[in-house]
Amino acid sequence: MKTRVKNAIGEGYLASIKKWGGLLVLSLALAIIIIDTTLLNVSLGPIISDLHTDLKGIQWVITLYALVLASFTITGGRLGDLFGRRRMFLLGAVIFAFGSLLASLSHGLTSMIIGEAIIEGFGAALMMPATASLVLSNFHGKDRAIAFGVWGGVAGASSAIGPILGGWLTSAYSWRWGFRINVFVVVIVLIGAELFLKESRDRMEKKQLDGVGVVLSSAGLLAIVFGIIQSTSYGWWKAKEVFSIGSHSYAMPWGLSITPVSILIGLFLLGLFVAWERRREASGRTPLISLAIFRNWQFSSGLLTLMVMSLSLTGLIFALPVFYQGVRGQDALHTGISLLPLSISLFVASPAAIFLTKFMSPKRIIQLGLALTVFGLILINSGISVTEMAVPLTAGLILFGISMGFVQSQINNITLSAVSVEQAGEASGISGTARQLGSSFGSAIIGAVVLAGLSTGLASGIKSSAVIPEAIKPQASVAIQAQSSAIEFGSTPKLGAISQPKIISEVKSISDNAIVNGTKRGVQISLFFAVISFFVAMGLPNVKNLQKEKGKSPVAGSGH
Repeated sequence: MKTRVKNAIGEGYLASIKKWGGLLVLSLALAIIIIDTTLLNVSLGPIISDLHTDLKGIQWVITLYALVLASFTITGGRLGDLFGRRRMFLLGAVIFAFGSLLASLSHGLTSMIIGEAIIEGFGAALMMPATASLVLSNFHGKDRAIAFGVWGGVAGASSAIGPILGGWLTSAYSWRWGFRINVFVVVIVLIGAELFLKESRDRMEKKQLDGVGVVLSSAGLLAIVFGIIQSTSYGWWKAKEVFSIGSHSYAMPWGLSITPVSILIGLFLLGLFVAWERRREASGRTPLISLAIFRNWQFSSGLLTLMVMSLSLTGLIFALPVFYQGVRGQDALHTGISLLPLSISLFVASPAAIFLTKFMSPKRIIQLGLALTVFGLILINSGISVTEMAVPLTAGLILFGISMGFVQSQINNITLSAVSVEQAGEASGISGTARQLGSSFGSAIIGAVVLAGLSTGLASGIKSSAVIPEAIKPQASVAIQAQSSAIEFGSTPKLGAISQPKIISEVKSISDNAIVNGTKRGVQISLFFAVISFFVAMGLPNVKNLQKEKGKSPVAGSGH
């Protein structure tokens, strides 16, 4: 009898190690995926110099990585349902490592986009939904809440770790090591997956893939993001110049910029995607997304909150390094250190939020976090100045970090607990898509606002300057616009034959003010979306035990 009890205890202990060891593996994989979305931000100057490109080019890399993730995460979730989530997780890890290696060897923008944005993005799209669905299928009850708290905390912490890690690697070694380190981490993940993860799949799922749905949704999203990014060059509404691809120029009707045209095309394609999905589901075939899942308001409001929150976070981490490096003259490492208050507070807040679940419902914790986001962004906005404003900026970063820790530790549990285990792959794929759509739109919208603010600020500053003689203003304006990428990262503008110290100092002052104004506009856009997110979160259920709400099953109200 005693022997049987000891054996049972031993088996239970080993099962517990395997279960929580699996969570560690999944969290590590999630960490490298999300770190890659923020790793580049503090290293923009050296990367731009090495690849002979500009900030807009790197903005494309950052945005396309998130967009590829958004476009194929649902497909990755579907493949996991069909062929095994663990299997797709392992395949995605290998692809991700290959893309990281290629990105680390890049000597031009094209190879960086192929390695980082496309190959890495696709590998991450296979891994991301598998991490969430494997957590959902391997944990239940209180263990699931803890697991998703850890999982969400890792997601938030990784967003903050990226700038610090990227800054240290760039300053101590090279920005290329930010990608090379992924290869070593993937090896650890593969070994851990063999030891701790068991296979999971939806055996009732029809073995069908919706290729048309993938194409329509991806093309629609790409067209919208393309329009937003191109607004910097071509304008938001009226064309500042004729749209061109290579040596070919295309005049838009009624003098419109390519931006509204591209966004309208994107919305049209997404409309076709919805119509196609409805038709496919009505005919008994498996859609890429079962639109009925969105009838579950707990799930839908969780998605909206997640997407808007990601937009705000990604946009902020894109905008602030430009300010730190352009105005304060900091290198990559010190830029990462400047973001350290955000990172530390996020680390502390994530486990604290799990403790708060004893006294508050997940909805209230999320709303508290979003309220702190608003106040944090207000402080950050007030601290961005040409003169030293360290106290409000630091306080704002701390509040923002706490808010992200609260929200990200709870939002995945409250969202994915609305669906059944059978819907885990689809739901986690949609959840991952929402997160990455937010990241993609965050870097596209706020990046475009920052760049437009810089360009406008430089032009108007020179035009209104009382120090720069009228005769040399056109020459100075052309020279500065040509050096905008260097100015964005703190380089003193070179004005050729114009060498008077007073004029050089005036131009530096103009560029600093332009960067400050552009960054503040980006933060204000983040603030706008944070307020929206707070009100969206009102639709979340106000219950402590999500699995026992009114005696319902996890899929109640999902429409399935």
